[in-house]
Parts: sequence; structure tokens; C-alpha cells
Amino acid sequence: MSCGLVSIIVPVYHVEKYIKETIDCVRSQTYTNWELLLVEDCGGDNCAELIENYIRQTGDGRIRLIRQPSNMGAAAARNRGLSEAEGRYIAYIDADDLWERDKLEKELEFMIKNNAAFAFTGYEFADENGEGLGKLVRAPKTLNYREALKNTTIFTSTVMFDTEKIEKAMLEMPMIKSEDTALWWKILRSGYTAYGLDENLVKYRRPGKSLSSNKLEAVRRIWGLYRKAENMSIISSAYHICFWAVHAVKRRI
Repeated sequence: MSCGLVSIIVPVYHVEKYIKETIDCVRSQTYTNWELLLVEDCGGDNCAELIENYIRQTGDGRIRLIRQPSNMGAAAARNRGLSEAEGRYIAYIDADDLWERDKLEKELEFMIKNNAAFAFTGYEFADENGEGLGKLVRAPKTLNYREALKNTTIFTSTVMFDTEKIEKAMLEMPMIKSEDTALWWKILRSGYTAYGLDENLVKYRRPGKSLSSNKLEAVRRIWGLYRKAENMSIISSAYHICFWAVHAVKRRI
């Protein structure tokens, strides 16, 4: 199968413990027409050197290291990668997450079958070592804007876009907390539907002190999105956050 070039964007910041394994999982994909854009965000560790050595040792010209001029955050890093991406399709993987070998192949086939502009897959929570914990998050068949406001099940490392159906400029992430969720909502608000491939194709690694594991911070971030990004009233925000909390708990138990 050859559907076009996939540009895979990875923000790199303080992940020297994980980055080689993540690059390895991309290089092991059964679909091979991809470019990997590793955007190093001035983390002050050895990630840039590790990536340079990896490229030199493997000779894999599909991998590109992009250095940010200063630490600007994940949204800016992803946007930098987007600006330099050459592929028709845009995919994301966080620098500590892992893909199954056939993730790209299956998701591309799924997008073509459904004529989808925006797709995502199911995933599994994993421990710090990347070992699956048996807790799977199912992907609903579709999500529209109203549904997505109540259920933030779309996970960044599962997402893929077709830039022949969505303008590339629309994929720029806003410079706010939970920028990925804000982007999904923006796209869905404009009339697109997200199509879910209900297969576990991604491992979501959750180090013990990750931002995502801080429940209070997660509530603050989602509340901020309702109030600031979506301009909801306090009552509407409270209504939606109740549904969000139920879905969030179900994903983690």
C-alpha cells in the first residue's frame, strides 16, 4: 500500500530515557513512506546529540532533527514540525509513547475506506517501561464537536490528518494548555467529523510524575478550555465537565 507521505511530528523535551525506543517503533512500521520530524525544544539534556548519533549510525534519511531557538513548549514545537512537514498526512507521536508496527498502515487504510479527514485510534495505558497495563481505551466510531466536548478520548499519539481534506493552516495548535484537545475541538467545530478506529495501536506511557497524572491540574486545564477556548458560560462549562469527568474516570479504572 502506498497512500502518500506521512509526516510524523514529535516534540522532544527531557525524554532522553525514551526517545530511542520511540524512534525505533516508527522505523519498524510496516508502512514505510514517512518522514520523522523530531523538534528539539531546548531541554538542556542530551536528546539532540542522541538523535544526531542515531541518524548518523542508521543512515536513515527519513529522520530529521529540528532545533527550536529557545524553549517554547509542545504546541510551538508541533507547529514548527507542521511548518516543515512535506507529507500529505500529518501524524503525531509523543516522545515517550509507542506505536504497534502496523499503526500507520491500518490507520491509513481506515482513513481511505471512510474518506476521513481526521482519524484516531484506540490505545492502551502503559507503565514507565512501556509495558501495557491491560487498560484499553476504546475509540468510538465517530465523534462530532458536541460529543467531543464531553469526551476527550482522542489521544494525540493516535491522531492522523489528511491535508488534502483539511487545510494545513487549520492544524496549527493554539498556544494554550491542553493545546491538542483545543485543536481537535476547533477542527470539529468547523464541521469535520473525527473517525475512530477501534483497535489498540498505541501505548500511552504514563511516568509517575507526568502532567496527565495530576488530576487537579487536568481539571483546571479542561475548565480553562471550556471558558477561554470555547467561550462557554459557567453553567455550560460545569455541565460539560461533569460528563468529561465520568469519561476520564472510566478511562483510568
